[in-house]
Amino acid sequence: MTRMPPYQDLLTLIEERATAFREAVAVADPVARIPGCPDWTVRDLVTHLGGVHRFWAATVAAGPADGSPPAEAVDGSPPAEAVGGAPSAEAVGGGDPHGDLLEWSAESTRLLLDALRVAPPDQGCWTWWEASGAPMTAGAVARHQVQEAAVHAYDAQEAAGKAEPVPAAIAVDAIAEFLEVGLGSVGAWPHRPARIALSAVEGPTWLLDLTPAGAKANPAPSGEPVATIRASASDLLLFLYRRIGAEAVTVTGDRSVVDDLIAWPHSS
Repeated sequence: MTRMPPYQDLLTLIEERATAFREAVAVADPVARIPGCPDWTVRDLVTHLGGVHRFWAATVAAGPADGSPPAEAVDGSPPAEAVGGAPSAEAVGGGDPHGDLLEWSAESTRLLLDALRVAPPDQGCWTWWEASGAPMTAGAVARHQVQEAAVHAYDAQEAAGKAEPVPAAIAVDAIAEFLEVGLGSVGAWPHRPARIALSAVEGPTWLLDLTPAGAKANPAPSGEPVATIRASASDLLLFLYRRIGAEAVTVTGDRSVVDDLIAWPHSS
């Protein structure tokens, strides 16, 4: 596992990206479609992210547990946050917002941050990523929620016609977390084994091995990748999340393996 950023930095970044999210929502049409999630409107997106924040606030507050918190412990229903075990922003979760949309969203973020500030970063809690071997702690939840807020801030900005890159420092850690935690939770790779390199213009490169045992990030350096994806850290992250297409990145080597990766886990 890559080293997790400092806990307080993660909380600051959640607040920063959630604020950027609401700034974009404030100028977007509530019924405008989200290009990266075309079945959603802006209001759906707000409902989803608010539900995610309220769900994880209750989950962290509950401490170590064998399952997710019951619905009555959450202000709204638990969000559908995973598709095939991988992190996803593709299903509306949480209860319907009440009152002013932006105020409800801000209150949702406050509930999450309050729960995280009370919990030490090594406090255990339920998470959906047990299969990845990643920590099931408040710190790991905070790390994932930076990624969640960052991708949805991009979604809201795109709907408002003012999409901005994900800040590079956030994107670099989010890529590592996506590969290790998200893909590491999916299960068996359904295609022929392959190694892919993801190379950010800003410097970092990640290796990903895909085998019947699943996805393993940063494996032992033996063997060359069959394909390399190169772009800015922001574009690499958004490509992995299917927010932008292959035309936005540079692929060398076996492009079909990259196509299979982006389609996974839906193709399994």
